[in-house]
Amino acid sequence: MNEIALTVENLTFSYGQKKALDNVNFQINAGECTILLGANGAGKSTLFSLITHLYDTHSGKIELCGFDIQKQSRQALARLGVVFQQTTLDMDLTVLQNLRYHTALHGMSGKLADKRIQEELERLQMYERRSEKVRQLNGGHKRRVEIARALLHNPAILLLDEPTVGLDIPSRQSIVEYVHQLVSDEKIAVLWASHLIDEIYSDDHLIVLHQGQIKAKGSFKEVLKETKSDNLSAAFEMLTSKSC
Repeated sequence: MNEIALTVENLTFSYGQKKALDNVNFQINAGECTILLGANGAGKSTLFSLITHLYDTHSGKIELCGFDIQKQSRQALARLGVVFQQTTLDMDLTVLQNLRYHTALHGMSGKLADKRIQEELERLQMYERRSEKVRQLNGGHKRRVEIARALLHNPAILLLDEPTVGLDIPSRQSIVEYVHQLVSDEKIAVLWASHLIDEIYSDDHLIVLHQGQIKAKGSFKEVLKETKSDNLSAAFEMLTSKSC
């Protein structure tokens, strides 16, 4: 049996009278890349804010590697790596300074921090640029630094909130390929929020979110079978054209 990296149970969240998430349930196992597919306003960012504990969960439960995000926040969040849609790097610091600050927050020793920084930057072909200020990097290279930062503490699950938005096609393809290879090699769990169908591989798992509700979930093939569709674009159109 695969180890469960993320469990979301009966999750509902509202902004005042507006319901952003409505009874959301799913699990993600180690070594799975799950695409959270939905248009703008579907509830993807709200879900990520709850998983990362930026918002408190008032209805339902979230567990990271068996740790309750509300009751065992420190243990749960220690298993989590995050790349937000908007960059959170300090533009006036170097790549190395940004990453060292992150390792310090996780209480890593200097020797271990240097080792992990070198490993992750080399995997992303960014080690030679470690002394450059972040503002000197293009969008794709900034994203690589953010992914490296998210992996420094060896998380069990990586959250990616539309990380390729605004990037050129080669940069997008490079990041998509890298993340899928990471899942295959390191058996990390990935939850990738996107509205871009061309970023999805045929062996990915899917969660289709629309107006705060899960309309379909399962493997790529299962979603196509459920919707009787020949391709994912048609399946997504059918699932999201239905009113809640």
